[in-house]
Amino acid sequence: MSASTFVMDHPIPGTLPARGGTAAPSHIRVPHYPALTTTVPKEYVHRAGIAEVMLTGWERVDDSHFTVSAQLPRRHGFFATIDDCHDPLLIAETIRQAGILLSHAEFGVPLDHQFLMWDMRVDMEPEHMRVEASPASLDISIACTDIKRRGSNLAGLHYEAVIRRDGRVAATGSATYTCVSPSVYRRLRAARTADGASPPLPLTSPIAPHEVGRLSPTDVVLSPVPEPDCWQLRVDTRHPVLFDHPVDHVPGMVLLEAARQTAAALLGRACLPIGITSEFARYAELDTPCLIAAHALPPQADGTERVIVTGRQDGEPVFTSTVTVAPVVR
Repeated sequence: MSASTFVMDHPIPGTLPARGGTAAPSHIRVPHYPALTTTVPKEYVHRAGIAEVMLTGWERVDDSHFTVSAQLPRRHGFFATIDDCHDPLLIAETIRQAGILLSHAEFGVPLDHQFLMWDMRVDMEPEHMRVEASPASLDISIACTDIKRRGSNLAGLHYEAVIRRDGRVAATGSATYTCVSPSVYRRLRAARTADGASPPLPLTSPIAPHEVGRLSPTDVVLSPVPEPDCWQLRVDTRHPVLFDHPVDHVPGMVLLEAARQTAAALLGRACLPIGITSEFARYAELDTPCLIAAHALPPQADGTERVIVTGRQDGEPVFTSTVTVAPVVR
């Protein structure tokens, strides 16, 4: 921690100058301020940029239940407003951050440990997640289950999240992760992190942004391939949000964005996902093409549509996502 030095050009209210050029205290009234809002430490949610931290605080209820507060911006540089609603992937990112925060702040996981996310689910109530005149303040109830320990250290857990806005349930979600020490991670990833490891693939060309509900080609994570209903994952490690800091694999949030964009490309329209359920089987590597295929299920009675998205590298499954899309408003 560093200290700063500053020079005061004006006296503090309530002090009077005294002889000799020094200030003599008089009756000083210290103003009372209400509790002020700030974000949680960015290190607690594994983000390099403070602007990408959505969480503003947390409290322990008991050994397995917690409350977390968050605020979503009215406009984000990457997570787009869709049909006047906050991006469901911004909610997924908030749920991800909540789990990582609690692992460090409440379960004592050291900041240098690595996390392996095995699954994630998010379901949104669009009518309660509309962008309004001020940022969306959220209260998140977290219930942790299947808590595993290795000795006295946390090895992993599952958690369920209920997100409320103005007292109303706006979204729900869940995730499961395991955490490992730096030494274990080095052994797991030795082939990908050692000297001489293969560099990332060259950046491939994006499909047209409007096909996936995007405005800029830099935000497109799919590239065209000859096969129908199939794309290649486009990995831009320079992207300031999807790759907030250097990593040795494709982050899970990139795979969720790929699932969302794939659903839009398959259905032929920009669409509002109201639910995404994903399972991650293995790391998505930076140096190997990841082929993404999709097929649509029959529409539901309420007009919602579901798209099954799968990603494979070297023929092996990497992730599977089911994207549920809101009905078309006519």
